[in-house]
Amino acid sequence: MRKRIVFTGGGSAGHVVLNLAIIPYFKKEGWEISYIGSVNGIERDLISKVEGVTYYPIATGKLRRYFDWKNMKDPFRVLKGTHQAYKLLKKLKPDIIFSKGGFVSVPVILAGRLRNIPSIIHESDVTPGLANKLAIPFATKVCVTFKDTVNYIKQKDKVVHTGAVVREEIYKGSVEKGLKNYHFQRNKEVLLIMGGSLGSKKINEMIRANLKDLLEMFQIVHICGKGNLKHSLHQHGYKQVEYVTDELPDVMAMTDIVITRAGSNSIFEFLALKKPMLLIPLTKEQSRGDQIINAESFRKAGYAAVLQEEQLTKDKLMTTIQTIFEKREQYISKMNKYEGDFSIDSVVSLIKEVSK
Repeated sequence: MRKRIVFTGGGSAGHVVLNLAIIPYFKKEGWEISYIGSVNGIERDLISKVEGVTYYPIATGKLRRYFDWKNMKDPFRVLKGTHQAYKLLKKLKPDIIFSKGGFVSVPVILAGRLRNIPSIIHESDVTPGLANKLAIPFATKVCVTFKDTVNYIKQKDKVVHTGAVVREEIYKGSVEKGLKNYHFQRNKEVLLIMGGSLGSKKINEMIRANLKDLLEMFQIVHICGKGNLKHSLHQHGYKQVEYVTDELPDVMAMTDIVITRAGSNSIFEFLALKKPMLLIPLTKEQSRGDQIINAESFRKAGYAAVLQEEQLTKDKLMTTIQTIFEKREQYISKMNKYEGDFSIDSVVSLIKEVSK
């Protein structure tokens, strides 16, 4: 009988990327694959492009950490989403649920528990997100990227350290193809700026304020987020894009230095590719502080330099980039000593084991 799996997770690209990496393994083995996500979330756009995966939208709340009148309605949305997921799971009859987190995953994990369907949650950051904290008591197992994460989870018997998981396709990028696509030259280094799936206003502003000086040192790919292109700055050697999907492996392959947030998925991919990094984590006002902890972990290991957004000025950014460039071989040397692997096999094996 054909085995079935339901994936869930959303709210940001980071809550979908790992699922996108795992899905091909189960497609290859003939599993029936479904995805439960939100009605209008980024996960719907990303998953709709994947052949062989059926997408099912449900209602969900946002689980805000700050006061908002919408918080009064969100518990009812979560209850509605749980009811919808409960009915969907009756129809789909999956052998297992795999969740990457995000607020949409909570109703699915809860409904899975009510239907006695085993589930696995994956936590990429050092400290679990709010959605995963709520869902962990109802899950069967919790995969973690950082060993220290076990200290933040009460149900320690559920924790499995699978390490960082990196998409196989990022290793298949072509330097030549990337240079050709962006009309860049081989004899000049490439700087990549990634401000997250929604972009970063502050990072965008500081890059553009330093653009003249930066272009003397680098060719630049600036992933600035939806609606954040500035056409008046268009010029040779400076490529602005809202978002990169299929060509990302080629962009990463040709990159020499990267400026990025400190989401776990991204920074481990850059670590796997040995790309020196400047990490500018989301502030505590913008997040729960998980990226600050991730960034500090990478700084201590010698993989990256860190600038807090509150410290970000035109001059400080330029000085830090210059220092990273001068010490890039030292960063690469440290990254070469990373002892973990980036295999997806451990997660895939656990899913198969728990689904029996």
